[in-house]
Amino acid sequence: QVQLAESGGRLVQAGGSLRLSCAASERTITSYAMAWFRQAPGKEREFVAGISWSGTTTYYANSVKGRFTISGDNAKNTVYLQMNSLKPEDTALYYCAAGAASYAEKNYPYWGQGTQVTVSS
Repeated sequence: QVQLAESGGRLVQAGGSLRLSCAASERTITSYAMAWFRQAPGKEREFVAGISWSGTTTYYANSVKGRFTISGDNAKNTVYLQMNSLKPEDTALYYCAAGAASYAEKNYPYWGQGTQVTVSS
């Protein structure tokens, strides 16, 4: 049973930084590609960043490239999303997902409940 639990979301000022965590059940992050998606009010959920099961490959949406970094800690079964230079348009509910390496959410069968990130201007 794959379980994912996000944490770390909060209110932050524009230009600030935040690190999100996704605690996964044992062996999840070494068995599946992991990804972060986000959904802003009134918008569809979109891909943010992903990392391969081996941790050797990362991939990002153009909108966050150079500002966000995804990483994993196998010992802690946790995936992180370091977010720097935050913008108000980054405001969204951020989800962690596990599945096949892809930009498409249909390829991720396992999802967490989400953590809210709000960036004030």
